[in-house]
Amino acid sequence: MSKSLQAIRGMNDILPEQTPLWRYFESTVARLLDNYGYKQIRMPIVEFTELFKRSIGEVTDIVEKEMYTFDDRNGDSLTLRPEGTAACVRAVLEHGLSGGGQPQKLWYIGPMFRHERPQKGRYRQFHQIGLEVFNLDGPDIDAELIVLTWRLWGMLGIRDAVKLELNSLGTSESRGRYREALVEFLSARLDKLDEDSQRRLKTNPLRVLDTKNADTQAVLVDAPKMADYLDDESRTHFEGLKARLDAAGIPYVINPKLVRGLDYYSKTVFEWVTDKLGAQGTVCAGGRYDGLVEQMGGKPTTGVGFAMGIERLILMLETLEQVPEEISRQVDVYLCAFGEAAELAGLTLSEKLRDQLPNLRLQVNAGAGSFKSQFKKADKSGALFALILGDDELAQQVVSFKPLRGQGEQQSIAFDALAAHLATCIVQG
Repeated sequence: MSKSLQAIRGMNDILPEQTPLWRYFESTVARLLDNYGYKQIRMPIVEFTELFKRSIGEVTDIVEKEMYTFDDRNGDSLTLRPEGTAACVRAVLEHGLSGGGQPQKLWYIGPMFRHERPQKGRYRQFHQIGLEVFNLDGPDIDAELIVLTWRLWGMLGIRDAVKLELNSLGTSESRGRYREALVEFLSARLDKLDEDSQRRLKTNPLRVLDTKNADTQAVLVDAPKMADYLDDESRTHFEGLKARLDAAGIPYVINPKLVRGLDYYSKTVFEWVTDKLGAQGTVCAGGRYDGLVEQMGGKPTTGVGFAMGIERLILMLETLEQVPEEISRQVDVYLCAFGEAAELAGLTLSEKLRDQLPNLRLQVNAGAGSFKSQFKKADKSGALFALILGDDELAQQVVSFKPLRGQGEQQSIAFDALAAHLATCIVQG
C-alpha cells in the first residue's frame, strides 16, 4: 500500500477555521504600520546561499545547521530564506533604495525556513512580519520601533503578558575588546562549560551568553559585562534610547546576556519575551545593524529593524483568550431560497445587497435542498440571521427575516427596505 501524502514535518497547513485569526492579526499590524509611515516590500523566498553566509555569519547556528540549501539546475547554491533582514538589504542595494542618504522605512511579511526540531511555537516553516529602517542613526528610530510594538500589544490585548529586554552590543571595535575579555575569562573555566558552549567559544564566543545550560549560566554570573566595554558613542546612544522609553512610559529590563543569534547586530538589541508559551518565550526581537549594508557591498548605511513571529503571537492570542468574538463568525446573513424562481430572485437580491452594504458577509445557499437541510446549513455557517425566500415571499415582494442567535421573532421585510434593516441589525449584532 502506498504511503499517504502528508505535509513535511514542521511545515503546517493553516486551515479555514484558523485563517480568520491570522487575517485579523495581519490586518491589525498592516494598519498600524500604515499609520507609522512604513511601506511594504515583498522579496523572493529563495536567495543565493552566499547572501546569508555573508550577512548572518558562517559560524552561526543558522548557517551551520539550519538552512535549507540546495543546488539548482544551473549549479547555483540557493537557500530558502531563514530570516528577512538579509533579503531586504539585498533588495535595497539592488534597487538603489538607500541612495543619497534617503531614509527608508520598510516592512515585509512571509514564510521563513529553518531546519530545527519542531515543537509548539517553533516550526521549520514559520511566518514573520519584519521592519527595517535605513539611513536613520539616532536612538529616536530605535525607540519608535519599540513604541509601535508596545502599541500593537495594547491593540491585541496582550500587553500585560510581554516584557521588554534591552542591551547594547556597542560598535564592532568595542565588541571586539569585550570578546577578548570574555574568551580569556571562559577559557580559564573551560571544564565548567557545556559541550556546545566550548564549541561556541572557538567560533562565536558571544553566543555562549545565550546558553540555556544551568551550569554554564552559573559560570557566567561573574563574567565580564558588555556595558563595561561600551564606547562613548554606543553608551550615549543607549542612554538616549532608555530616556525615550522612560518618557513613553514603556517598562524594560536590561539583560546584559542578550546578544541575538546573528553576527550583524551592533549597538541596540532588544527582545519582547513572554512566560505564557513555555520554552518559546521570544515573540519579537531585533536591533541595530549599522555595518551590514557596507558588509554586503553597499556604501556605509545605518540600519535597524526587528521581526515578530506570527505563529507565536497567534498562539498567545488563543492562550490569553484575546481572540475577538467576531473573528469566529465569517457569515452575517445566510439566504435560503426554495424553488427555481426563488433562487433566481435570491441571486438578484443578494447582489443588490452587496452593492448597498459592501461589508456585509452574505452567503447564499447553493445546492438547493429542503427547508430543514438549508436551515441546518444556515445554522452551521454561524450566521446571525437567515433570509427566507419562497413562492409566498416572491408574490408579496418580501423576505422572511429570522434571527438565528439570541432573541427576536421572524418577520417579513420588503425588498426595498431590507438593506436598511440589515445595516441596523448587523451593527447591533
